[in-house]
Amino acid sequence: MALRVKLGVTTCLTDQSIGPCDLARALEERGFSSLYLPEHTHVPTSRKTPPPLGGHADMPAYYQRCLDPLVALSAAAAVTSRLTVATGVCLVAQRDPIVTAKAVATLDLLSHGRVVFGVGFGWNREEIEDHGIDFRRRRERGREHVLAMQQLWANERASFAGEFVRFEESWSWPKPVQQPRPPVLIGGFGGPKLFAHIAEYADGWYAMGLANLERMLPDLHRAMEAAGRDPARLRIVVPCDPTALPGTLEDHELRGASEVLIGLPTAPADAVLRLLDRHAKLL
Repeated sequence: MALRVKLGVTTCLTDQSIGPCDLARALEERGFSSLYLPEHTHVPTSRKTPPPLGGHADMPAYYQRCLDPLVALSAAAAVTSRLTVATGVCLVAQRDPIVTAKAVATLDLLSHGRVVFGVGFGWNREEIEDHGIDFRRRRERGREHVLAMQQLWANERASFAGEFVRFEESWSWPKPVQQPRPPVLIGGFGGPKLFAHIAEYADGWYAMGLANLERMLPDLHRAMEAAGRDPARLRIVVPCDPTALPGTLEDHELRGASEVLIGLPTAPADAVLRLLDRHAKLL
């Protein structure tokens, strides 16, 4: 039986790394399925919040220099025809939902329906609060932002009345090619709160942590079933350390992954292309 799990790439692109056009062309030429880009609008120098994966308080320099994901993915989409262009993840609580809905729909239109919209709620308290957001309520705000965007994508006349987002009946074009919306993935380590969000308004899980995937998937399936949704339709995307990949793509599929993402370093073109040639052998 043919292997169904896809192999994509996630990396942080900066003004000092390989560019989105060169990387996207290289990925498509080698048969990779997707390019996922993260987001940080800025990094306050106070560094009161420790990194989410532990370690010292200083973050890698690429956090400070990362490109805007939607702009970079537009460049990537313009030079490819098959590559999925995706956010991994977009910090939706920090973004204006009306403006972001138009940007994502425009990208989906111009890429002929190749967008996956991975979203997250953020962990850097200082960054979030600089946007005027209450850190403790970022999940509730992020939820409303996505729900409002979905109304704008799906309806010719859309309105929304929530706690954080309100707009009267409005027109917003273009509409995304993928209807009623581009696939929405929610990123995180898993748990009841995250799975409740996925079951309510998303299409899959951007699973931050391979070790917990197999153990936690049954909980996500139960949350989907409780919401009256089919767990078999979930998209499970898993970023992975490339050193753990050889010989294990089948294992990822058995664990429930739809797509595995190789984490590439933030590096110049020559170093990245050498790594891609090595990883392409898995395909």
